[in-house]
Amino acid sequence: MSNVAIGFTGIGIGLILLAFRIQIGVSLGLVSFVGIGILVSFKAAWGIITAIPFNFVGDWNLTAIPMFLLMGFVASEAGLSTGLFRAMRILLSWMPGGLAVSSVGANAVLAAASGSSVATASAFARIATPEMLRYGYHPGLATGVIAAAGTLGALIPPSILMVLYGFLAEVSVAKLFAAGVVPGILTALAFSAMIIIRCLITPSLAPRVNDKFTPAEIRVAMWETWPLPVIILGVLLGIFLGIFTPTAGGAVGAALAILLGLLRRQLDFAVMRRAMEATLVSTASIFLVIIGTSLLGKFMALSGVPSWSANLLVEYTTSPLMVLLAVSVLFLFLGMFLDSMGILLLTMPIILPMARAAGIDLIFFGIILVKLLEIGLLTPPVGLNVYVIKGALGDRVSLTTIFKGVGWFIAVDLVLLVILASWPQIALWLPGLMD
Repeated sequence: MSNVAIGFTGIGIGLILLAFRIQIGVSLGLVSFVGIGILVSFKAAWGIITAIPFNFVGDWNLTAIPMFLLMGFVASEAGLSTGLFRAMRILLSWMPGGLAVSSVGANAVLAAASGSSVATASAFARIATPEMLRYGYHPGLATGVIAAAGTLGALIPPSILMVLYGFLAEVSVAKLFAAGVVPGILTALAFSAMIIIRCLITPSLAPRVNDKFTPAEIRVAMWETWPLPVIILGVLLGIFLGIFTPTAGGAVGAALAILLGLLRRQLDFAVMRRAMEATLVSTASIFLVIIGTSLLGKFMALSGVPSWSANLLVEYTTSPLMVLLAVSVLFLFLGMFLDSMGILLLTMPIILPMARAAGIDLIFFGIILVKLLEIGLLTPPVGLNVYVIKGALGDRVSLTTIFKGVGWFIAVDLVLLVILASWPQIALWLPGLMD
């Protein structure tokens, strides 16, 4: 059996292990160890499996991940985001489907602070969805908008997926963050426009909310909301202006969240302990996946699969659009079965050489990948954000209803994906200003 055949066999076995729900880091690490042992020797495999975890976990650039996670968890646990939906509701509830549009706006702001789609969707499933159901919104719209808007956490910076992609692709994380701003805002606006149009055509989807708010209520809502924008702007402006690196930006964001929590007397020992525990658990889970996929990358390099795939692609086409189409089909398929981080880390050793061979800008390529991963968080049968909403609401709304509700948002995302692929400057304009 050739080295390439051994590599593809390893990928197949890894997918089978994942189908049996074995943790992705463990599955890929095991396959890589055995594969390297067959290709070189088990002594070499043991040396690699003991060296790579230390080298990756000890990499300074990856400290951005726990820091951004801590920033999001502190903001959430200290209640810095509690007034967000109420403020958006006061500003936007007069619109057709106003509560749903408010959910999109609030999700976008919280997503920028947390960097996690799942965390954002989980928070608003408990805050906004019951409110929409109480006002008679269609359950598919009330749940679908939260599941879909939660995916903005992957695209609007700071984003954990972008940090990982930048690290693996060896491109500027600051430029990736900048590239995600316009597509992220465009996605939020497109979701809102779709909601408004649907509610104008079918008013029964979202009965009008005619609540009146006093000036005092408006002032209280705005006061409860300001800490989150301050944290986000502080981090992003510092990164974009070159005051500090994205890695240091995570620490600045976490420090700002802690400081504002203390100033508002919403942060005590118990809150900080919960935030730290959640950060440690999430970081350990992410790093285990990174270790497994980095071992897979070494296995793939030794087998020659990436170079073989890139050469095969170049032989049949040099069109960047064809490469993007092939990667899109792959990601949309994998998105039905795997979580977004697993897909990104699993495929990077193979798709990066393809993108380089086709001459695709890797900053633009990263935004396309993140956009595809957003869609994967919604597609059945394993749309992670959909299950988060279902878990938060219990039996109040069926899984089928939620999946039907997100269908409209998936359609909008696919249209935006075509627009981004056709006009890359939408994503590349802002990073270009940083040169």
